[in-house]
Amino acid sequence: MNLRPLGRTGLNVSEIALGTMTWGEQNSEQQAHEQLDVALSAGINFIDTAEMYPVPPRPETQGLTERYIGTWLQRTGRRHDIVLATKATGPARSAVRPSHVRDGQLLFTRDNLFRAVDLSLQRLQTDYIDLYQLHWPDRTTNMFGQLGYRHVADEDTTPIEETLAALQELVRAGKIRHIGISNETPWGFARYLALAEHAGLPRVASIQNPYSLVNRTFEIGLAEIAIREHAGLLAYSPLAFGVLSGKYLSGQRPAGARLTLFERFTRYASANTQAAAAEYVALFRRHGIDPAQGALAFVTSRPFVTSNIIGATSLEQLRSNLDSARLVLPEEVLQDIEAILQRFPNPAP
Repeated sequence: MNLRPLGRTGLNVSEIALGTMTWGEQNSEQQAHEQLDVALSAGINFIDTAEMYPVPPRPETQGLTERYIGTWLQRTGRRHDIVLATKATGPARSAVRPSHVRDGQLLFTRDNLFRAVDLSLQRLQTDYIDLYQLHWPDRTTNMFGQLGYRHVADEDTTPIEETLAALQELVRAGKIRHIGISNETPWGFARYLALAEHAGLPRVASIQNPYSLVNRTFEIGLAEIAIREHAGLLAYSPLAFGVLSGKYLSGQRPAGARLTLFERFTRYASANTQAAAAEYVALFRRHGIDPAQGALAFVTSRPFVTSNIIGATSLEQLRSNLDSARLVLPEEVLQDIEAILQRFPNPAP
């Protein structure tokens, strides 16, 4: 497993990260611990979670994912073997975003962030968080596949400079080491970097946004910033909720799979997305490549990607996804991928 620099932090992280958002919903505590053991044995050192997890977010399960990581750390004593990333839940500006976390006090203010960090530290059973990320912006903007930007003037939102000042205090207190952003726009990314440079505030080390064969919008306005500013992408949903594995093609709904269990996940359900996925799956199969491994290998190979966040609900699935790190896609396959993109340009933004 290759290691890559996490921004300018001096930390090196595995090119594949272990995502955890199913733990506490689709996966038990024992299964979470087993996944961590397998991942570390394969060379993974980067673990990504969030205070909101598991997903779908529910008051009854909120925080379980961090708790499972905490009990694993307590059992194994392997805190220094991992780079641990978690996220602060953002404001609930729509019905699909959770208002139950921290009693709905979710603006990125000093008091809210200090409380969020302290609660995460308790659940994780650690004294510090290596990478603390803002799960989504503290303002109305396009995210989670939304198109058609709608500007909201004079909304109740926390200025980015105020948020960075609070994060600076948390760094100085030793509770977090570095910071990152997630589900951000080019404007937001650039604003965080500018304030860090001109106001002496913490510099973002990474940006965690969706990126996959059916959603390459990161390349349009964010990839250049990521490369030039040494703040790479932590790619989430690299398999588009499993759609790119081929298991949902032709209307299939495997027992226990995420899209079978939860009807709320419609981001990758459009006809164009299904058609594009079918083409990618067929391409990989023609070349004798496992479709999921091929889709993951493509994401990992991009020059602006720091780490590719994989998730699994079974050890078999996890091991197969980990094997993608050894796959180098032939030039012919890469050319065919670009041809499919021309026919189906980003069907699932």
